[in-house]
Amino acid sequence: MRRRRRTEILIKGSSEIAKNMFKEIEKNYEIKTIEEPDSALVMIKMRESSKNSLFYLGEVLVTEAKVQINEAFGIGIVRGNKPEFAYWLAVIDAAYNLELKETGSWEKILVEEEKRIKTEEALNDSKILKTKVNFESMKV
Repeated sequence: MRRRRRTEILIKGSSEIAKNMFKEIEKNYEIKTIEEPDSALVMIKMRESSKNSLFYLGEVLVTEAKVQINEAFGIGIVRGNKPEFAYWLAVIDAAYNLELKETGSWEKILVEEEKRIKTEEALNDSKILKTKVNFESMKV
């Protein structure tokens, strides 16, 4: 599973999944903290569609952490002030970069969580679409 997809599932899904994955690695490996979880502001780039040019929409607060397990590095970045969660993501990233045996069993967990997230999003989308107004059917 690619890093982007994995991280998106962990961020959108239940934080218990990330916590359990972190604990599994923590009890079996030595984790060296390279950069303690710290807050930062990140500029958000957007593309203006008519001119196809980039502009900065604004800033967003993120929390980032960097760790090392053996010779592999991991980074965790999450929107908002969530130092513990950023640390968990960094450890999980390092575990995948090192291709630890524990990561093999996580694939199924992540795929199941992705299905749950998509179902939840589809339900939310259907609730929103119920309020959609069809302007063509309105009479003047």
